Amino acid sequence: MIAGEPAEDLLRALAPQVLGALVRRYGHFDTAEDAVQEALLAAAVQWPEQGVPDDPRAWLITVAARRLTDLLRAEQARRRREDAVAARALPAEWLAPPADRPPEPEDDTLVLLFLCCHPALTPSSQLALTLRAVGGLSTAEIARAFLVPEATMTRRITRAKQRIKDSGVPFRMPGPAERADRLAAVLHALYLIFNEGYAATSGPDLQRAELAAEAIRLARLLRRLLPGDPEVAGLLALMLLTDARRPARTGPDGALIPMAEQDRALWDAARVEEGVALVTAALRQGRPGPYQIQAAIAAVHDEAPSAAETDWPQIEALYGVLLRMSPNPMVALNHAVAVAMARGPAAGLARLDRLAGDERVAGDHRLHAVRAHLLEMAGDREAALAAYEEAARRTTSLPQQRYLRTRAAALRVAE
Repeated sequence: MIAGEPAEDLLRALAPQVLGALVRRYGHFDTAEDAVQEALLAAAVQWPEQGVPDDPRAWLITVAARRLTDLLRAEQARRRREDAVAARALPAEWLAPPADRPPEPEDDTLVLLFLCCHPALTPSSQLALTLRAVGGLSTAEIARAFLVPEATMTRRITRAKQRIKDSGVPFRMPGPAERADRLAAVLHALYLIFNEGYAATSGPDLQRAELAAEAIRLARLLRRLLPGDPEVAGLLALMLLTDARRPARTGPDGALIPMAEQDRALWDAARVEEGVALVTAALRQGRPGPYQIQAAIAAVHDEAPSAAETDWPQIEALYGVLLRMSPNPMVALNHAVAVAMARGPAAGLARLDRLAGDERVAGDHRLHAVRAHLLEMAGDREAALAAYEEAARRTTSLPQQRYLRTRAAALRVAE
């Protein structure tokens, strides 16, 4: 017998490995994903009653492979090629290796990650497919990450799967030149997976620790593959420095605790030390990139003894550099906060006014939440209250809603 939450964590961790195993041996990326989803559903139903198998990965591969064979037979039957499908018998040796040979230990997740970032796909499709197949995010979650409607994202993912199928690309780790072409998309996908784990965009929990942990694991694998790449090191450093604060981000009831109010003694000192060492070494290579700059910002936060002693002028300067490298609305939003903390709320609010017309962020709860915070800093309680309430209406994260409504309630009491 197993509890629901640990089972979900295990299934999420195993899903990309099972998908990778099927694609390696059978191809048919899109059909294989359907088969894996059915195997996961079967596990979610059976394991709580029957217990977790001794080798859950092999169990999932067995069930998914049988379902894949069924799906392929049906597809080929429609095309009148039953004989070709019949030849796709699953090797018994693969699923039940001889007693004198240990099970295959390889993890195909990194190969799957690079496959999803194949150059046959557009950059946005690469990221969407990676988040779906490797990160296990729902289509709705991916749509929120890209700030597009869910229907648009559904079409994008469907087209991406078909293009992978039509490309006939072999399931293998690409060579050095191909890796270089796909690396930016791989890093961005891992970044988004981590972000969804650290600050869930929907649901009852603020964090999805299993997603953040998987992103860190894959970033470590990627660093072993590319030890000299400073942006790979920068991304891993950013994840470690950010995740180090996780133990202090929520109270006993799961409520959000903002960084300024966190007990810094709860931060993971080992992760901070590792992250600082990684980003310091990466920046010394003289090839700064967006992930290194973000890691440097995180390091400034983590090394400050208290919120009051945070070096906001340095953070403002680093966000200025980052904004020139990556001129996107989320960076601009964080830059506005840094400007407000370094130079006063009026300066930050002036930056926010420039973002109000950007459709990519105008409807996002984070813009309204930042505006509320800066208005509260400026002493405009009535406007801050309205902005907090608007931000709470727009977020789909329950902990975020509770936090924003608590801030609004505190302003009402103070009136």
